[in-house]
Amino acid sequence: MTTEGNSLPASRARLAAVLRATREVVSIDAAARVLDIDRPAAAKILSRWLKQGWLRRVGRGLYVPVPLALAGSEQVVEDPWVLVPTLFGQCYIGGWTAAHHWDLTEQLFNETLVFTTRRISAKRATAQGVAFQLHHVGQKRLFGLKSIWRGSMRVNISDAARTMIDMLAMPETGGGIDHIADCLRAYAKSPTYDGDLLVRYGEQFGNGAVFKRLGFLAEMQLHDAGLSSACRARLTQGYAQFDPAMPGHHLLTAWRLWVPERWRKAAS
Repeated sequence: MTTEGNSLPASRARLAAVLRATREVVSIDAAARVLDIDRPAAAKILSRWLKQGWLRRVGRGLYVPVPLALAGSEQVVEDPWVLVPTLFGQCYIGGWTAAHHWDLTEQLFNETLVFTTRRISAKRATAQGVAFQLHHVGQKRLFGLKSIWRGSMRVNISDAARTMIDMLAMPETGGGIDHIADCLRAYAKSPTYDGDLLVRYGEQFGNGAVFKRLGFLAEMQLHDAGLSSACRARLTQGYAQFDPAMPGHHLLTAWRLWVPERWRKAAS
């Protein structure tokens, strides 16, 4: 039988073993596996460590370690990306967050944008003081991703071209079409720019509005005749808003695109 005098060191040793194995985020399943116990027992141990101040809860059955110097404080996790795989399952960092990572913008947004294959009931979530904006993505659209290390955690992120396609398909994920246009210009000037890849990703994504928005911007801002011609050849029937959050009242028939007044003037 373990006595009170040596129970604390034993508990600390078990905690250390769990943290060594899991690093940034501790789940009930991971703790059960490391300690070779069943899930209910692991859940009880994690709950006890939570009460003792060694862990902080960041989601249902998910915890992060609390550094000794911050125990009892309102700690905010240093790198919010490390929470993403555990919190949101099969997913990737995208939109404006990925655009900033790939140096397509200097603008910082308050929320980390995540695309997840899970069905989501709320578009926003907060964990460990970090705000996330969530968007559903289907399995067939899990392409154009890179796996990068953040500390000891591998995190998926859309590459620069896929980031542009996502934002063009859903302008709200890029902070609006004006910001997306700036990102596209930055991408076109970068050494990784690949217009053919944009076209291939656009075809694979399967959203007709992408080629309407991309083609218009390629013609008007990038002056990339090859890209604009490729987009024009792939135009679908029907008309799209340049930015659904900024309804346009001027139709550019060449691109089957409704644009606001100032974009019409820029195009004329």
